[in-house]
Amino acid sequence: MRYMLYAICYVPYAIWHPMSTLMLIFATALVFAIGATPVARRVALRAGIVAPPGARRIHQTPIPLLGGVAMYGAFMLALVLFADRFYISQIVGIVVGATWVSFLGIWDDRVGLRASLKLIGQILAALILVVTGVAIDLFHQPLLDTVITLFWVIGITNAMNLLDNMDGLSGGVAAVAAAFFLLLAAANGQYLVGSLSAALLGVAIGFLIYNFNPASIFMGDTGSLFLGFMLAATGIKLRFPGHPLLATWFIPIIVLGLPIFDTTLVFVSRLRRGLNPLTNPGTDHLSHRLVARGFTRREAVLILYLVAGALGVMAMFCAQAGVLESYVAFAVTLLAGAVALYEFEFRVGQV
Repeated sequence: MRYMLYAICYVPYAIWHPMSTLMLIFATALVFAIGATPVARRVALRAGIVAPPGARRIHQTPIPLLGGVAMYGAFMLALVLFADRFYISQIVGIVVGATWVSFLGIWDDRVGLRASLKLIGQILAALILVVTGVAIDLFHQPLLDTVITLFWVIGITNAMNLLDNMDGLSGGVAAVAAAFFLLLAAANGQYLVGSLSAALLGVAIGFLIYNFNPASIFMGDTGSLFLGFMLAATGIKLRFPGHPLLATWFIPIIVLGLPIFDTTLVFVSRLRRGLNPLTNPGTDHLSHRLVARGFTRREAVLILYLVAGALGVMAMFCAQAGVLESYVAFAVTLLAGAVALYEFEFRVGQV
């Protein structure tokens, strides 16, 4: 009888308690992002940290750039207030690295940084993760896994930075990716990853209220670098107990497939034209190409939200499928990406 009462009373609590904490973290991050973003907008205007009108921009007045500061602050506050203290010690490296890349972003938004200095700073942030034990362990070879970790973190960080090329795009895609990381983490009992994902989802949605077309504030490099770094670190921490690593290592790649594809498209396009992909910004992103095909900017962004969502659904399928089915789904995803690359770059050509 005692064990039956235990099952009736405690087991539902054990299941509900972590989930309620995740929802509380999400709600806190959302509310503070909604409240902090207008404050960041006023501070940016007074400090002159703005994006001026230009040939590649559609806005006619200076737009504040400190949205990323509000996102960072809301994210950290939500974790400090409600994340389980048992898990906090495990994310020190993530928090320190995220703080560092956010500082790099503020510096770049304020005075500008050379691409080489930004890259060095991102390498340092990725090394902070490795030193604190947040690293990919795919081949069980420390040197090789460290190189892969650096490539992943720097690649995703820059991919989200490059994706920030249209109102609401980077923040919305980050929200979709964070939502699927949250679902995957909750389904597999990964409550540390769930906490990070819930906070990311909250700040992304809260900021998106002000950043969706027409945007009244931009996240700047502060926000895009922060989002990219956090999504990369969250993908590293995500685990699938009971499932072989052989069948799950590519799931974070699928979740973040849209920024990866956009970066690949831009790199291929610019290298074909003899341009440096990182120092020659242009209107050759996937969003720009959709607009060139007749969609409005809002429609292009919403289409990319749907693409990001479809990739998230594919990742959820892979997380539940067997090894063979997972690889077939991954191969289909890669094939679709290759076809899209050919369609947008080689058959139609650059914008």
